[in-house]
Amino acid sequence: MEQVLVVVESPAKARTIGKYLGNNFKVRASVGHVRDLPKKELGIDVENGFKPKYVAARNKSKVIKELRKEADKSSQILLATDMDREGEAIAWHLKELLKKSGLPIKRIIFNEITKNAIQQAVADPRDIDRSKVNAQQARRILDRLVGYLVSPVLWKIFYMGLSAGRVQSVGLRLITEREQLIQGFVPTEYWTVEGQFSDSKGREFDAKLAKISGKKPEIGDKNTADSIVEEIKGEKAVVEEVQDKEKKRNPGPPYITSTMQREAASRLGFSAKKTMLIAQQLYEGVDLGDEGSVGLISYMRTDSTRVSDEAYKSGVKYISDTYGPEVVYSGKRGFKKAKRSQDAHEAIRPTDCTLSPDSLKKFLTKDQLSLYTLIWQRFLASLAAPAVYEVKEAEIKAGRLMLKASGRRLKFPGFLMIMQDRKSEKENWIPDLEKGEPITIREIAASQHFTEPPSRFTEASLIKELEDKGIGRPSTYASIISIIQTRDYARKEKGTLYPTPLGEKVWSILDQLFKDIFEVDFTARLETELDKVEEDKEDWKDVVEFFYKPLIKDLDKVKGRGSELKLLVQEETDEKCDKCGKNLVKKWGKNGPFLACPGYPECRFTKSLDKAEELDRECPKCGGKLLYKNGRFGRFVACQNYPDCKFTEAVTLGIKCPEEKCGGDIVEKRTRRGKIFYGCSNYPTCTYASWDKPTDQRCSNCSESNLVEKESKKKGRYLKCPACKSEFTS
Repeated sequence: MEQVLVVVESPAKARTIGKYLGNNFKVRASVGHVRDLPKKELGIDVENGFKPKYVAARNKSKVIKELRKEADKSSQILLATDMDREGEAIAWHLKELLKKSGLPIKRIIFNEITKNAIQQAVADPRDIDRSKVNAQQARRILDRLVGYLVSPVLWKIFYMGLSAGRVQSVGLRLITEREQLIQGFVPTEYWTVEGQFSDSKGREFDAKLAKISGKKPEIGDKNTADSIVEEIKGEKAVVEEVQDKEKKRNPGPPYITSTMQREAASRLGFSAKKTMLIAQQLYEGVDLGDEGSVGLISYMRTDSTRVSDEAYKSGVKYISDTYGPEVVYSGKRGFKKAKRSQDAHEAIRPTDCTLSPDSLKKFLTKDQLSLYTLIWQRFLASLAAPAVYEVKEAEIKAGRLMLKASGRRLKFPGFLMIMQDRKSEKENWIPDLEKGEPITIREIAASQHFTEPPSRFTEASLIKELEDKGIGRPSTYASIISIIQTRDYARKEKGTLYPTPLGEKVWSILDQLFKDIFEVDFTARLETELDKVEEDKEDWKDVVEFFYKPLIKDLDKVKGRGSELKLLVQEETDEKCDKCGKNLVKKWGKNGPFLACPGYPECRFTKSLDKAEELDRECPKCGGKLLYKNGRFGRFVACQNYPDCKFTEAVTLGIKCPEEKCGGDIVEKRTRRGKIFYGCSNYPTCTYASWDKPTDQRCSNCSESNLVEKESKKKGRYLKCPACKSEFTS
């Protein structure tokens, strides 16, 4: 039988699919994109209908050569790339590169990498969806137009290398505007009144002031609060009304991309980028020993909460067999669709729900197991019965004041048997009170509070905001957040995102010069237009034109204003130039803001904005003072006489390198993306490196390695041995 060439995106996916197909199938990986717009030119003919110029990716020549070689041995080519827009575009580019073979080239799609799904897909190949390709092509062209036309404006104002992204800039806008709200927030004082009471049998319970003369209380100062407390004490309190009822709590729907990213962030502490990386591994296949590589979850880029009938029946049977038939929800739930949902693919779910997390422990990494467990539990919980609570509420009248006491306890766990809440819920209950029963006030007090500013975005809440506003799509949320941080426009501290000074300045400039194209509503509308292209209701060129017109209009306004634009971020200071006496101005460079003489190029004097911290030793080259300075890769030591003296050295931790016979010192370093790590001062002779901060303490259990500092939400700060993995409290 003649060979059929199947082309997928990743080697891991190739291995999993390969085991489900016969010997006459040859599965090869493209390793992502094989063609793209050229790197060193715009690559778009804007005068000729925005015609793109595609070139083969430089690093893919070997891959392309191998694919063409295999095509020569084959009778048919099947393109099995991912089922989103980007995957469809990759399939089209592969077809363009391989069409010279003259072979029939078809597209196959599947929502999960299982034997049944793969064999069904191979049995029912189809043509490439050009509408989906056009939608992705339009997005790529739009992103290129912004990158190549707007970024140079930032270079003129700041420095070479900055970039503006079409969607990422809107993400930066949300972070920056939230920070402005926080900084400008004025807290408002308010008071609450609550206390401890007892019924006629002496049983105690808590109650809180709920109404004053039938209206919600608004207590703005201590005097008012104190007077209300005294008023309650002077009144006879009686039970006005008691209600006993049941409340049902339904489970959430199975995960879509955004909810998976948010839950992984809040429950597991994963970044959106990490979540998608691990989900991709689970989708493409994990080695399960004798079974080989098995795809464990369905496709992870989706905005749909629906599941197939087969998956539904399998899940219901598993719940009934494992937890009991009473835990199964009667009927098939319908979940509310996300805004602007395309509903193209199933929700994220396990491919086989009988593969419980416990059964996979020995095959998965810790992170893979954690994410799989979330997906597995959420899918099954969505098919389970609601949790049922007993609720008791009592209204206690004290003159014109009404206080409320309430209690809640779990009656039937339902879906909570499968997926527990992130935080354990404390049950509280109140005694059986009777209407008209007198109540004794044991203790009553007022508490002062202040309204709080809006919270800074976490990755999870920013994804929700992007989704709610219709910005980006499931496949783009992780990259939006990652790129903003990589460009140093925003940083993450204690789990929250805040704009850097550079990010605030960049958004300020974009807001002034390109207000139209970075409007939230405009960006959201563009996403809707791209959806119409995919649905074949809109021509992709018209969508690009819709965006290009306001972009060119804004670009025309900044032409010839180079010198004027630089002044937008320059701030004159009171500090004088050491060489010519002019007032120094604040400028921006790759290492951040600095002071410079406005007399450039005649006067080239510059000065760091950081207050230089002096060391208690002299420069070994010239005898000048040594100072701590900040550079692109972190803190370092330099001579105050720079540039006449260019002596520098790394900042050490005062700890010797743990490698035997090295003798070097441990120094703090930074990657090109700004991430801190620790290495040896004798590099490259010694290649010791650690992401965790080393200490001078030796492990007491194995004595083979120095302990390193670690920190987590659950454990706080602790020490760990890299060799034997023992942990110690710091």
